[in-house]
Amino acid sequence: MSSKEKPTLGGTRIKTRKRNITAPLDPAAFADAVVQIYLENAGDLELVAKNVESSDLNFSRYGDTFFEVVFTGGRTQPGTIKPDEGERHPYSVLDCQPIREAILPSVLYIQKILRRKPFLIKNLENVMRKFLQSLELFEENERKKLAIFTALTFSQKLSGLPPETVFQSLLKDNLVAKGIVLPFITEFFKEYLVDNSLDDLISLLKRGKMEDNLLDFFPSARRSAECFSEHFNKEGLVALVEYHEKKIFEVKLKVMKSALTTQIAEETDVSEVIETAKQRVKDANLPDVEVVRILWDVLMDAVQWSGKNQQQNANSALRQVKAWAGLLNAFCTSGKLELELIYKVQIQCYEDAKLMKLFPEIIRSLYEQDVLAEDTILLWFRKGANPKGRQTFVKALEPFVNWLEEAEEED
Repeated sequence: MSSKEKPTLGGTRIKTRKRNITAPLDPAAFADAVVQIYLENAGDLELVAKNVESSDLNFSRYGDTFFEVVFTGGRTQPGTIKPDEGERHPYSVLDCQPIREAILPSVLYIQKILRRKPFLIKNLENVMRKFLQSLELFEENERKKLAIFTALTFSQKLSGLPPETVFQSLLKDNLVAKGIVLPFITEFFKEYLVDNSLDDLISLLKRGKMEDNLLDFFPSARRSAECFSEHFNKEGLVALVEYHEKKIFEVKLKVMKSALTTQIAEETDVSEVIETAKQRVKDANLPDVEVVRILWDVLMDAVQWSGKNQQQNANSALRQVKAWAGLLNAFCTSGKLELELIYKVQIQCYEDAKLMKLFPEIIRSLYEQDVLAEDTILLWFRKGANPKGRQTFVKALEPFVNWLEEAEEED
């Protein structure tokens, strides 16, 4: 059989895949176009926002450039805050007066833009981080404007801006050391607290991971509780000072409690534990009342409680009281402190179901170990001020009190 000529593809057009060609970046043209919108509307931010929203400008590519124009009036040079070539407008954040009434419209304007273009929040974050890390390049007046703007962004709950971006950006060693950060954060706190409570500020600091590190805003030579109190009291932020002092106090209590817990768990000699406690009290300047409360917490936390066996729990608690009576005795040095210990036992027995019926036995044991005086017990029985479970405990303690009164009459 003769073979037939096979058909060929000669003359057929073969399609080739086209390469994706990206247009070159042109931030200068974008910045000029935004500046023109500001100039055409004479800085009326309501009109500027409408024209920005209706424009066909490529915000997804030039988001950082847009916020540079908002903050400084034009484009900035890469890696700096120096103005770049191109047109500028006089209605920027840095051109405002350093007062909230002048800066708030810019915050509300940005908020309006972000509602329509939420993807821009990342660009705002980028530009704010850049400016905050370059605070030393701004004039003092400009830093104040940035602080007010930053506070207002959180006060107005500008959606999506993470506090961590702001606070962590400020912690550059050179900025802190030069004393640039402290005035900035002070202005921020003062401005934020105009519209918000101290609890709101603390919540913001927590989200920014700064709640326990407020001293990091101070230069190293001034990084002390005394300098913190002096500075913010002078600035009128008394509530912030009180909060910080309370935090320091809580940390001191926690450290002391941890040290004592370790020693008691290791069954360290009572005399050594007493010395440790006295040294901690001296170093931290802790009030005697708090020390008595801590000691009782630590002793009871160290007890191996039984889930169901009430008698076993009673034996364990009383054994602990007897073993560490010397420790309690060393710090219950007045009727007031003895009464505080009774209140502490009362509250714990009221709040912990397994201890509810142990109150009279614990009080009796503390009396037998010479931790509590008869007069203190009678005072609590007749005039005790804490209402938690008082009626129940008074009734339970009545037989012991009767015994004390009878013994007193016999004497």
